Amino acid sequence: MNARPDNTSDQFPTDTSDSIDSTSAAGTVGSVGIVTPQIFHFSEPLTLECNRTLPSFDLIIETYGTLNSDKSNAILICHALSGSHHAAGLHSADDKKAGWWDNMIGPNKAIDTNRFYVVCVNNIGSCFGSTGPTSINPESVKSDSSSTNSHDSEPPVYGPDFPLVTIKDWVKTQAMLSDRLGIEVWHAIVGGSMGGMQALQWSVDYPERLKRCVVIASTPKLSAQNIAFNEVARQSILSDPDFKDGRYLQAGTYPRRGLILARMVGHITYLTDDAMKAKFGRDLKSGKFMYGYDVEFQVESYLRYQGERFSENFDANTYLLMTKTLDYFDPTRDYPSAVAQDHTGSAAHIEDSIAASVESSKNSTQVELEDAVATLDEIENDRQQELSALKAAFAHTQCQYLVVSFTTDWRFAPERSQEIVDALMATGKPVNYINVDAPHGHDSFLFDIPRYMGAVRGFLTAPFISGKNTAKGDRS
Repeated sequence: MNARPDNTSDQFPTDTSDSIDSTSAAGTVGSVGIVTPQIFHFSEPLTLECNRTLPSFDLIIETYGTLNSDKSNAILICHALSGSHHAAGLHSADDKKAGWWDNMIGPNKAIDTNRFYVVCVNNIGSCFGSTGPTSINPESVKSDSSSTNSHDSEPPVYGPDFPLVTIKDWVKTQAMLSDRLGIEVWHAIVGGSMGGMQALQWSVDYPERLKRCVVIASTPKLSAQNIAFNEVARQSILSDPDFKDGRYLQAGTYPRRGLILARMVGHITYLTDDAMKAKFGRDLKSGKFMYGYDVEFQVESYLRYQGERFSENFDANTYLLMTKTLDYFDPTRDYPSAVAQDHTGSAAHIEDSIAASVESSKNSTQVELEDAVATLDEIENDRQQELSALKAAFAHTQCQYLVVSFTTDWRFAPERSQEIVDALMATGKPVNYINVDAPHGHDSFLFDIPRYMGAVRGFLTAPFISGKNTAKGDRS
């Protein structure tokens, strides 16, 4: 059974027919059944990293399982870019689509709701019920009530006036939610992709409030290539004539074409070439060339369909905001650090290899050698700076970590997860790492892969390791 992807489309449709029964016998994997979202209103002002303030805000959540008497069995789920609070179960008996991580959360699943109380929160800035660009702007309500020319139409939504937010802002609101729920310490905080960034930020900002941190298919910060993909997606939306400077709802339009293109670009990065080849190859929709610019290849039809469907359920201003939030993420920003002095010697080894190769080549010059060595020095220096900064950020963390990567994920490649692991190891933090062989690319964290699910289950149920420890794991 596959979950509905939250940062991709349903490339492998979910079959919920075998998971609707919420009265599963002990030991039988089942569904959490029908769930009802809850809304928490926070009347206190929220000051954001951008130095703007929300006068109040709402968070919408879903919970699964039962909170024990000492509130020690709570697990927080953090969603990815286009995800929501609906991580498991169904909203009604007629619902055809289970929550986006239904294969992970439920009775006797990897995150076992017979054992844990699971909370999934929709972040501010989203378009699924928490305060965001599609919410009513309270400042506009004040303006309308004080205006002598007030009309009968509804007050406008935030739209493009909603402030840009960061991962730190999200974690701050999640900590406020924790207080409201009376949960002082989370048994674990779990997230994939952008959700993994939130879990990582939690361990840095509130080290005493979580015992376990599960970071799946994530990264310590976005690469230039990833920021570039996000910018192409944003420009697709911003250049749509129907965008109307972000006030499309007031104008009665919608940047549908731009959002479709943005989603198509993003979706390509979540898959692998092999996966697309296996599913579509170069198959033609009609079996022959049509010699035009309409859909001809099956992969074109697929991307357009997924983009169309996404555009019907997601807000364009939210997409812009979420991609910027990804770009801004960097848990080391508050921990400037000098370059580490304990070089590993890897650069010297590479330099020696290059030197030998250049020496054996009659056409090579000393200038080329010096340039190559200088480039390697720069790369190694950058690597050491990144490691040093991450070590500083992780120095005061108190939880134990599980870091999961996937062999075919080229959006957030295993090397990026290993940067996190290396920094944790260098600071003596307890960390388990697994690199899972999977064909689904970045989307792999949404799939029911036994080795992956088993690792999560084992980590959540193992005794807590206090104090320092060396890492263990599988980098294959």
